[in-house]
Amino acid sequence: MLSDIEIAQSAQVQPIVKIAGKLGIGEDDLEYYGKYKAKLSERLISEKSAGKDGKLILVTAINPTPAGEGKTTTSVGLGDALSLIGKKTVIALREPSLGPVFGVKGGAAGGGYAQVVPMEDINLHFTGDMHAITAANNLLCAMLDNHVQQGNSLGIDVKKVLIKRCLDMNDRELRNIVAGLGGKVNGVPREDGFIITVASEVMAILCLASDITDLKERLGSILVAYTFDGKPVYARDLKANGAMAALLRDAIKPNLVQTLEGTPAIMHGGPFANIAHGCNSVRATKLGLKLADYLVTEAGFGSDLGAEKFFDIKCRKAGLRPSAVVLVATVRALKYNGGVPKAELGSENLAALEKGIVNLGAHIENMHKYGVPVVVAINRFGADTDAELDFIKNYCASLGADFALSEVFAKGGEGGRELAEKVVAVCEKESGFKPLYPLELSIKEKVAAIANNIYGADGVIYTTAAEKAIADIEKLGAGDLPVCIAKTQYSLSDDPTLLGRPQNFNITVRDVRLSNGAGFVVVYTGDIMTMPGLPKVPAAEKIDVDADGKITGLF
Repeated sequence: MLSDIEIAQSAQVQPIVKIAGKLGIGEDDLEYYGKYKAKLSERLISEKSAGKDGKLILVTAINPTPAGEGKTTTSVGLGDALSLIGKKTVIALREPSLGPVFGVKGGAAGGGYAQVVPMEDINLHFTGDMHAITAANNLLCAMLDNHVQQGNSLGIDVKKVLIKRCLDMNDRELRNIVAGLGGKVNGVPREDGFIITVASEVMAILCLASDITDLKERLGSILVAYTFDGKPVYARDLKANGAMAALLRDAIKPNLVQTLEGTPAIMHGGPFANIAHGCNSVRATKLGLKLADYLVTEAGFGSDLGAEKFFDIKCRKAGLRPSAVVLVATVRALKYNGGVPKAELGSENLAALEKGIVNLGAHIENMHKYGVPVVVAINRFGADTDAELDFIKNYCASLGADFALSEVFAKGGEGGRELAEKVVAVCEKESGFKPLYPLELSIKEKVAAIANNIYGADGVIYTTAAEKAIADIEKLGAGDLPVCIAKTQYSLSDDPTLLGRPQNFNITVRDVRLSNGAGFVVVYTGDIMTMPGLPKVPAAEKIDVDADGKITGLF
């Protein structure tokens, strides 16, 4: 089979104006970035805001292998399949980060014959949104340090600076640095560090803001530091939010691209699925719901992280009501959850599959707790055997769960026809969607609700630092915000070695931080990396461009 980039480069890509026409979007509402991608105008967003919503379909997954289980590929293929059976459909996805592109996991444009294009543009600079977010974040950092240098009238304690600089690249060397060396003229020496751009609160804010005014207000509410006498300092105190919003003027507009089969796709934003909510922007989702009868979107990592945050943070804040959940499961991930090493996942192993399939059962049960119908998408890989696939089908049937085999990677939309028909059918059912917990609960009570009901934990243990952080956040009056738990994606617990469906465990909260502008409280468990590093053999080594500008080696 051809590589992803070879498939993408051989596709007959349509001018973006034709793709826009499928959604009733005129040329006046397109801001072109070349022939095949465009931003959508503010006028269009305003004009469509009063229209009827289509059906909202969330694609999520079980706990994955390190390589991922094909959520984006399934999302794209499902969108194409819905179009194939005559449904007016749009896909809403996150933008890729350069870190994974040049690292090990790859981009976020799907794979095989279920991709969004132009994939090289999307996976690299796209329309510059990542760069704008990086610039806005780093402007805030520069203004904070400049304020300290120029007399520090606010009395900022440089040992209590919370904001970090960011870079959209995997660069472990920058995780912890000392800045301001070289004498008085070069700044005030202090410890600092970088995070990857998708982990910046600015990214989360962009993806939750309703418009430029809301964006500016949220940016101003970023908690950046504390003073020597313990008072909070916000970005608005540094008068930074206006200039930050100016840098994000175009980045806040959603981007329109297409799939290999010409289904419209809106790609916008890409917050980290751990310390943020891991979903594309609220603006993109809301606009897509007005433009089509079915909108397919996704949330990062497994349903214990991405879907929980999609429901409890994004849907709650944006007033969204999902109609269906598509839960991606794979033979290899279930064998991995049954204890099979990554290198041995290509061999048939029904015993391991039987041991690991309880992970799928847990995710099905968890999604039902939100009152939304579930369809299991069994994403087929080349090494899967019929016996293994039949085992998963029989398990789903024993639980009374809807399911369908998905072969969109190899067959495109046609490989998702059965899945599309099942999704349309469940979308006709009544969605009884409700968040897992009320906001009136304390921070600890909200954490317990997720830990007990979604992870299956017996309880929650807090370090002394976490206890103090919660007290400080509640003192600021932010205790009524939703919580965003950062933990490993490889287990329902906070221990990546506890696979399947762990029993008799507690989770340990080591720190808690306030993302005040985004509007949630980040709860850290385990060792969460906000600036990844490159692997021993990074994907970047295989990427090249020839004399004609043709890119190769990009997956």
